Amino acid sequence: MSDFEHSSAEKEARHTMPGRPWTPREEPRQDALRRYLGAIAGAASARSTEESERPHRGEDAEPPATAAPGPPAPEPAVLRVRDVMRVPAASVAGDMPFLDVAHTLAREQVSALPVVDSDDHVIGVVSESDLLAKAAVMAEPRRHGAVGRLRQHRLYDKSHGDTAATLMTFPPVTVHPEQRVADAAWTAAHGRLKRLPVTDHHGRLVGVVSRHDLLRALIRDDAEILAEVESMVGQYLLDPRAVEVTVEQGVVTVAGKVDKALVPELLASVRDIDDVVGVIDNTEAS
Repeated sequence: MSDFEHSSAEKEARHTMPGRPWTPREEPRQDALRRYLGAIAGAASARSTEESERPHRGEDAEPPATAAPGPPAPEPAVLRVRDVMRVPAASVAGDMPFLDVAHTLAREQVSALPVVDSDDHVIGVVSESDLLAKAAVMAEPRRHGAVGRLRQHRLYDKSHGDTAATLMTFPPVTVHPEQRVADAAWTAAHGRLKRLPVTDHHGRLVGVVSRHDLLRALIRDDAEILAEVESMVGQYLLDPRAVEVTVEQGVVTVAGKVDKALVPELLASVRDIDDVVGVIDNTEAS
């Protein structure tokens, strides 16, 4: 989906009247939004838990007990920005003239682009809003009335620039390829940003990730979840056809005749699948 289409969907969502029942066509979007916000809230909660559990030991504190040696527990798969980012990422040079920046945005069909220096370091982001302000100054050099707020002063002053570097917004908000998708989504939501440049440890541009990319990664559709569950069932059962799996709005239902000794572990594995919001056990003893 292009940024234009995404903006159209957002506009339609904003125009939904409060208190009006969701239509059948809108219900999938409502469910997707609810699951998306749930993922974002989960990421924030996990971050808070990690910080609260971080040890704060004084000099007299006893060292933590060492666990008995043994095989390491398998780490759950975590979706990273590198798994969903787009490469190569379009960008503009800091010295690119205003009109060339506008043409590049139109050609790439995006609302914003990272601005890079000669070594590909991201130094800012230039957006349609920046170009609109510049175009307004070009059309009407003398503004009528006083501009009262500091933000408007800055926008007006910046709009007199002629290159990407003088028009851009800085410092840029970026993410790293190893960051969790949920954390990147939190960054995008907090900053109300449609696109995030992805940079390496030296601040060089390596990709770009959009809100749509993050949304799709966090909220897979039921068909994708079903395919993963069916693959997992095949690993547990000699005859996967003995089990029927259905998925509706992230809720997985497992039915059929199964060895009851296998059911608890199978269902626990299904619950651990990303974007599964619930599991219903309709199995019978074989």
